[in-house]
Amino acid sequence: MKHRGRGVACGWYGIARTAAMDRAAVWVELDDGGTVKIATGVTEIGEGVLTGLCQIAAQEMGVRPEDIVLGDNDTARVPEAAHAGATRMTYMIGNAVALGCREAFGRFRVAMGSYWGVSAESVHAFSGQVWVEGSASKRMSMEHAVHVLKKEKGIVIVGSGLFTSAHTALQPDTGEATPWQSYVFGAQVAEVEVDDDTGEVQVLGVWAAHDVGRVINPQQVEGQIEGSVIMGMGHALMEEYVQHNGVTTTPGFAKYILPTALDIPHVTSVLLTEPDPKTPLGVKGIGEPAITPTAAAIINAIHDAVGVRMTRIPATPERVMEALVAKRTAAHAAVLQVDVDATIV
Repeated sequence: MKHRGRGVACGWYGIARTAAMDRAAVWVELDDGGTVKIATGVTEIGEGVLTGLCQIAAQEMGVRPEDIVLGDNDTARVPEAAHAGATRMTYMIGNAVALGCREAFGRFRVAMGSYWGVSAESVHAFSGQVWVEGSASKRMSMEHAVHVLKKEKGIVIVGSGLFTSAHTALQPDTGEATPWQSYVFGAQVAEVEVDDDTGEVQVLGVWAAHDVGRVINPQQVEGQIEGSVIMGMGHALMEEYVQHNGVTTTPGFAKYILPTALDIPHVTSVLLTEPDPKTPLGVKGIGEPAITPTAAAIINAIHDAVGVRMTRIPATPERVMEALVAKRTAAHAAVLQVDVDATIV
């Protein structure tokens, strides 16, 4: 017989370490053709950070995302962005890009305000177009504006941005410190179906609500959550690295089982978009936080469905059946004990 159950789990994750310094830096140049060159040591590892950085730079500089050029990431030639990990990429480098672009765009507004004879605050730009607020004639493309400033005024618009977490030194006596600058919180609900004849567990759905700060690219954030849920499901039900006498017995994917498309449940992502007050952009991160509650939610759902508490993962069919048999044996023994007690009385 198959039984359904639901489980909930919560988690938090710290980003931007403060006990040890965390920082990222960029150079920005408004280049020929109205393009913007961003130079930083950022490394793309598949999470889509380059797309997010292009969106941030485009918004800050008033150009289109396709007008952003991310330069060579060799740290011998460009500013250091530090490691790609710890859910810090958008948080650290995205804020550095925003600061660098704001400095560059501020200089651009001053230069164009001088060219047009207006205040810098009245100069605006969006999607590659530059104009003066309230003027129908003072308007041109960003490409033309760059040409004017370079060729007629000899001005090259550049900027730099450095974003650093709020470093707090360790207390020498106690070792105490504030370990992280910001925290990401989340909760997930998993619904499962457990076959008590085979021990097989099927995840039917996962609802994942996460505090992600200001969202740069909703599709990417939801993709990160979905990927984390699938990874967490594999951790909860399938993936197990086994060694015998120091030698692995699961050397390939024939024995180290991963979730496939047939195993993936429907994932409903809920984005809580309260901006982080400690950063210029208000962003947070979601790369690792979304995996934190998944396995626990699934294990809790198994308990809700069939009343057994799995204390070792993955909860393979064999282990679930073992737990169910132990539960039935204990229940049967309790019934027999009641009968014996009744007979004695």
